Amino acid sequence: MALAETSSKTEITGVDAYTPAEMEDKAEKMAIKKATMPLVPCFLLAVVAGGFIGLGGMYFTIVLADSSLSFAVQRVLGGTVFALGLSLVLVGGAELFTGSTMTVMAMASGHISLGQVLRNWVVVWVGNLVGALGLVFLVFMSHHMEMNNGGIGVATLKLAIGKIQPDSVTIFFKGILCNMMVCLGVWLAYACRSVADKIIAMLLPIGLFVAAGFEHCVANMYFLPMAWLLTATGHVPAGLDVSLITIPGILHNLVFATLGNIVGGSVLIGGMYWLIYRKAMGGVQSAPSAPGSTGTSYSATSR
Repeated sequence: MALAETSSKTEITGVDAYTPAEMEDKAEKMAIKKATMPLVPCFLLAVVAGGFIGLGGMYFTIVLADSSLSFAVQRVLGGTVFALGLSLVLVGGAELFTGSTMTVMAMASGHISLGQVLRNWVVVWVGNLVGALGLVFLVFMSHHMEMNNGGIGVATLKLAIGKIQPDSVTIFFKGILCNMMVCLGVWLAYACRSVADKIIAMLLPIGLFVAAGFEHCVANMYFLPMAWLLTATGHVPAGLDVSLITIPGILHNLVFATLGNIVGGSVLIGGMYWLIYRKAMGGVQSAPSAPGSTGTSYSATSR
């Protein structure tokens, strides 16, 4: 009787977290929904996500523009406020490319095809870019970059230079590390049963990747075009060399950051957790197969 009451109380209050095996099962089911979503809603949700991550980036540059902060305080605080972006994505509902790399978990189980995974990645990546560019236009037209006597604009330019300057290998590995942390934030959110739980769970992983200066392709879809627009319109302080901020420079970053993000999310997080909890341990239950795939049918029974 006491056990039943405790179980009932836990069910009502929602204080318990899902187990890692249940999280893997949720991740596969979410991957199937992502990969089989109709084109229009998938694209529009991706546009929304691009804007959301850009809002986190805008918040981050406000902190960067305060030169009175020490390095550690500036990076940690900046990473914390940047987490607004993923909070909006996870709670508000949106399709983010970096998180979508975990769809390989359902593909590995045979529930969706490689073609469905790649279709999702392309649609979401392009949608994220459209959303980020839309926010760039809105923020630029609001003259937000002129705040702090133009300090936010200068911070954005310096940030962009620092992102374009590294060689392709460095950007690639920064991309891997970045999406390891992003997907760990998403993975931890799968354990949660409330909005507050989700936000708290993903806060530290997201804060770390930002504070450490890793490369997130969608965030860079906001930072780099904004810096390019400032350069093209002459909003550059005297003495600052912005010669690297060009379209080829932006593509240099986005291509290798994207490739790194794919490896970090799909192989090192999604692939590893699939290997542990689905392949090695059998999983909680089989997930529903998508139309046209060769996977097994859904079964409600545990295995």
